[in-house]
Amino acid sequence: MYVGVDIGGTKTLVAILDEHGRITHSLKFATPKNYDHFLLELRHIAHHLPIKEFRAGGVGMPVTVFDRKHGRGVSFGNLPWRNVPVHRDLERIFDCPIVVENDAKMAALSEAMLLKDQYRVVLYVTVSTGIGYGLVIDGQIDTSIGDGGGKTILLEHKRQFVPWESFASGHAIVERYGKMAKDITAESTWEAISRDLAKGLIELIAVTEPDVIVIGGSVGSYFDRYQKPLKKALSRYHIPLLKRPDLIAAQRPEHAVVYGCYDLAKQTYGHHAAAK
Repeated sequence: MYVGVDIGGTKTLVAILDEHGRITHSLKFATPKNYDHFLLELRHIAHHLPIKEFRAGGVGMPVTVFDRKHGRGVSFGNLPWRNVPVHRDLERIFDCPIVVENDAKMAALSEAMLLKDQYRVVLYVTVSTGIGYGLVIDGQIDTSIGDGGGKTILLEHKRQFVPWESFASGHAIVERYGKMAKDITAESTWEAISRDLAKGLIELIAVTEPDVIVIGGSVGSYFDRYQKPLKKALSRYHIPLLKRPDLIAAQRPEHAVVYGCYDLAKQTYGHHAAAK
């Protein structure tokens, strides 16, 4: 059995996955703003899980500056944690090998593994409170890009250069329209949202040259409402010699991160897990 932990800015999801990557048990709790309180809550949850022994596990977290060598989250997007030893602390809690990664990259791996027979280069973009993205090439996460997410992509908007996330994220949508994505039905609104999303996507396409873009996150869950206007908006940015990627919705948007935790844990600790 494997354990996956999706640490979000407001909620944390803990899931148990079997040898085939199927979720057998899961639960959520509110993510404490204090890191020590988070560890106490997670330890309490781990103690009450129906399974106590795991072959390996993974943790996806909204880290924007990540010391991968030492497994330390230096800074986070929607959490006030600073320079915390997540890898060490979670291995102590679950008593098994743990791999830690940016949450968007975990989700990217999960979705890419579902598409491995169709696409070689997969760009995953999650549009939720903020915007995150991850690139997977031949089933391997590219750790060199994406930690900062939509905060680090500066684009011209209303005659100013501002972070893409500041005008195209779920939070920005609520601020502008007074509605969450699930409540938006007007075609004109989705057309405007699509134009804002396209601005950042074309930058990512130029840099990563993906075969496919997978849209996930809470806004991504309503992809069917803006698929056509988004494709139309992207067509305005035609660049010669640059292949236009396919554009699809995430297949498992709610649990993509914990599935990615399982996939990366198997990739990283497969030999160790098999011998345990």
